[in-house]
Amino acid sequence: MERESMEFDVLIVGGGPAGLSAACRVMQLAQEAGEELTVCVVEKGSEIGAHILAGTVFEPTALNELFPDWKEKGAPLNTPVTRDDIFLLKNQEKATKVPNAFVPKNMHNHGNYIISLGNLCRWLAEQAEQLGVEVYPGFAASETIVEDGQVKGIITGDMGVARDGSEKDGYMPGMELRAKYTLFTEGCRGHLGKRLINDFKLDEGKDPQHYGIGIKELWDIDPAKHEPGLVVHTTGWPLNESGSTGGSFLYHLENGQVYVGLITDLSYSNPHLSPFEEFQRLKYHPEIKKYLEGGKRVAYGARAIAKGGYNALPKMSFPGGLLLGCDAGTLNSSKIKGSHTAMKSGLLGAEAVFEALKEGKSGEEITSFQKRFEDSWLYKELYAERNFGPAMHKFGNIVGGAIAFFEQNILRSSLPITFHDTTPDYATLKPASECKKIDYPKPDNKLTFDRLSSVFISNTNHEEDQPVHLKLTDPEIPLKENLPKYDEPAQRYCPAGVYEVVEKDDGSGKKFQINAQNCVHCKTCDIKDPAQNITWVTPEGGGGPNYPNM
Repeated sequence: MERESMEFDVLIVGGGPAGLSAACRVMQLAQEAGEELTVCVVEKGSEIGAHILAGTVFEPTALNELFPDWKEKGAPLNTPVTRDDIFLLKNQEKATKVPNAFVPKNMHNHGNYIISLGNLCRWLAEQAEQLGVEVYPGFAASETIVEDGQVKGIITGDMGVARDGSEKDGYMPGMELRAKYTLFTEGCRGHLGKRLINDFKLDEGKDPQHYGIGIKELWDIDPAKHEPGLVVHTTGWPLNESGSTGGSFLYHLENGQVYVGLITDLSYSNPHLSPFEEFQRLKYHPEIKKYLEGGKRVAYGARAIAKGGYNALPKMSFPGGLLLGCDAGTLNSSKIKGSHTAMKSGLLGAEAVFEALKEGKSGEEITSFQKRFEDSWLYKELYAERNFGPAMHKFGNIVGGAIAFFEQNILRSSLPITFHDTTPDYATLKPASECKKIDYPKPDNKLTFDRLSSVFISNTNHEEDQPVHLKLTDPEIPLKENLPKYDEPAQRYCPAGVYEVVEKDDGSGKKFQINAQNCVHCKTCDIKDPAQNITWVTPEGGGGPNYPNM
């Protein structure tokens, strides 16, 4: 069956904050200039926002630029931040509140909002459609089209393919979506972005990208404990017990709800560590428990976060397109924020693409993008915070935080030297025999829960009879190498119970089992597997989580 083909001026892969901002801005510019452009956004989730997961304390800087009248237009920014509390958790019982005077200025959130990023993206999609953008959710971009060294668009995934590769009833081949320029805004560790970085050598001379895994829950809590606008951050326990870095958040949004979550840096070295279990354990701490006790958990999700910052930013232009937002790694980890930076990169990309189209270009590399980026507040913000991530990895949260305080509050500029972290996250694991085993408590199903009940409330669904979208380069490595050396860490770093080492049905030994239908698309396996043997590719469009209000 022949593939259908559609052509656009601009094609955008990913309906997150970067992609939707780019789509809106391109159309704004076209309308201002009296020009007609065709712009399309494809999104693998079942709807816009279905796969969007972030903290989220939102800085409206880029939104103010894109839609200065966002309040009148009804943007869902309903809860301004009223107070910041930061705690050092010393152990499972004790905590010290950090005085405001000693908090790095980037951790202050005056003027920001506690929001659902998924709901903001839904609103941005409405604005894009009103401007004339075609938005297609449920279409997964599975391959790039590269001809004569230029990206010419993408091919969407086939629908109706059985697990064995055969065509089921109702089989539909993917479509070719071609464009003069394609913007890749897939979010952290985008599977096409990863290939583009490799194929076009966009990361030459850069530090390796670094990541965290963010695990998050949405709770309905006792109204008497609810304080709309309160932002709580913690560092220290429980991650410090395993020598790991990261931190937690608890944000009071509207309607008696809170977001609670833990970010675990994927540079950890103990293969016995489970980010999911560390998060469950966190909720027993009195500073967290006091808000959640008596409440009800209503949603769960997990997503990798690009934390390498400026030092790990790849070149973002290549023939035929741009790599933007978290696909490139524009998150500012010192602020624990990536939405405003993703949006700004989308605006810069839109302006660069519009300029190229106005000049009659199609497929030539937009070399002017780099200067446009370097002249922006986005570049200045990321450059100023370039030492934050490496300092945290090298010296830990306490000393790293002190360096951040010195730069931000005392010097009010970055140090004249640049710290680097050149060890990729997958290469940091020590042999299991050299590391302390971690005894995690069983879930009580009130504050703490298991993986499968968590995946259930993420509304994750995949057509069961479809090809497994978690590909092993060598199927023997999990049992032959990872199990004896690292006690196969995929069993623990996956927050959705996708990977298991189980006994074969006939009792003849062990097998490595992949429960792909559980996958919440967090990408942690693609990042942390020590053999780099797992590759995440897109499943059938519309599959995966369906996050409400996250």
